[in-house]
Amino acid sequence: MPFTSFVSRFFTRSFGLSSPTIIPDGAQLCTVAAGCFWGTEHLYRRHFAGKGLVDAKVGYIGGDLTDPSYRAVCGGKTGHAEAAQITFDPKQVSYRQLLEFFYRFHDPTTLNAQGPDTGPQYRSAIYYHDAEQEAVAREVTAKADEQWWKGAVVTEIAPAGRWWTAEEYHQLYLDNNPAGYECPSHFLRPFKPLE
Repeated sequence: MPFTSFVSRFFTRSFGLSSPTIIPDGAQLCTVAAGCFWGTEHLYRRHFAGKGLVDAKVGYIGGDLTDPSYRAVCGGKTGHAEAAQITFDPKQVSYRQLLEFFYRFHDPTTLNAQGPDTGPQYRSAIYYHDAEQEAVAREVTAKADEQWWKGAVVTEIAPAGRWWTAEEYHQLYLDNNPAGYECPSHFLRPFKPLE
């Protein structure tokens, strides 16, 4: 790894600095918010390892403050959501599959909350990276709302703005802290496949 790449990665991960995400050729991004980002990242890694997941990291998106800290975001006044950014290989897993998984593992019917975690930073949201992703997000959301959640989905669908990678200790948090906090609303529902 070139030294400049190492320095960029170190500062981005250690201090939550914004930097462009380096995406391997052919890979794409999927950015979602589903409550506490530790569990979101952990579930995607566990479910899609070896099935198209290239990387997953946690961070902050959707707010106005420059260089937000975890403490500031948890205060609920920066406008950011705790989110996971998934880098995936679309030849192995589709954006649609990642979003269907999103609607299976969290409760998209609670406004600004997941389980006991409350505040706008815990909102349900999909942040799309292009027009094709927006169309898929709206289609999957409409189907999940009708078939799984009976018209109660409150998930925000918005363009992916500036991403801030969270502090290093949040990355792979549940892998590094197996007894750490897991949101009780993060589990796979036994839904039938969407039609």
